[in-house]
Amino acid sequence: MNSNMWIRQLHRWLSMTFTLAVIANIVALTMQVQATWIGLMAFVPLIPLLATGLYLFALPYLGRRSEARS
Repeated sequence: MNSNMWIRQLHRWLSMTFTLAVIANIVALTMQVQATWIGLMAFVPLIPLLATGLYLFALPYLGRRSEARS
């Protein structure tokens, strides 16, 4: 597999992890648990998710630029 496929797969797994962290945060809020670490738990996958998402967003535009040079 090339690097684009690895980044795409990593992005998928990070999005699932982020979704589970948000669900855990919502459950904790409904149970009125005052744990700050549960709220911050969503930021752990969010930062690399942002980086991989921006890379995947820019990938088609970068491909067009290299094709235009050829």
